[in-house]
Amino acid sequence: GLARRGRVTRARMTQILNLLNLAPDLQEAILFLPRIVAGRDRWTLRQLLPIAAHLDWRVQRKLWRELCSRLKTEDDSTVPNGAG
Repeated sequence: GLARRGRVTRARMTQILNLLNLAPDLQEAILFLPRIVAGRDRWTLRQLLPIAAHLDWRVQRKLWRELCSRLKTEDDSTVPNGAG
């Protein structure tokens, strides 16, 4: 299936597909995060899945803003414009 083609486990594929529950503006913000050219990305699936677990987009946006605020405190360059 899809997981095999993507060379990930079925569980990981489920996690990735759960991101489709995110509000459209949050999906767009994630798609337009700056490309990481060195080191590790500060944005992780582990941070995003709890946000996607809430089906209320208002709650998602509140949690997104909180995450952006935490990451901004760590490094201003990682926070995308919009969706906030």
